[in-house]
Amino acid sequence: MESDREFAARERLQASEKLWGAAAHSVIAVAQKLDWPVAKHGNLKNGVRRLARRSRDDRLTHGFAAGERFHANFYHDFMPESEIERYRPITRGFVAEMLVLAGSTT
Repeated sequence: MESDREFAARERLQASEKLWGAAAHSVIAVAQKLDWPVAKHGNLKNGVRRLARRSRDDRLTHGFAAGERFHANFYHDFMPESEIERYRPITRGFVAEMLVLAGSTT
């Protein structure tokens, strides 16, 4: 993942935005397959909530929220290294789960 290379290079802000981008685009992939709106950030958040309710898996909403933290970090640079290391695997797991759903959703 490109964000991993950015984090390794100590480019925390660019890495944060790339990790958020992966999360957002993975949701878009699922939403488009389901013909759900994706034009606004709120559409993505609502789509994740719908998916979480469908699957009864609150980890999806938590994973999306972790991704949103990286989006905010890009603009405000507020996350200490310990928080980045805590939320990176959660966000990466969320992206992986969304990609599975994107491949299997009908």
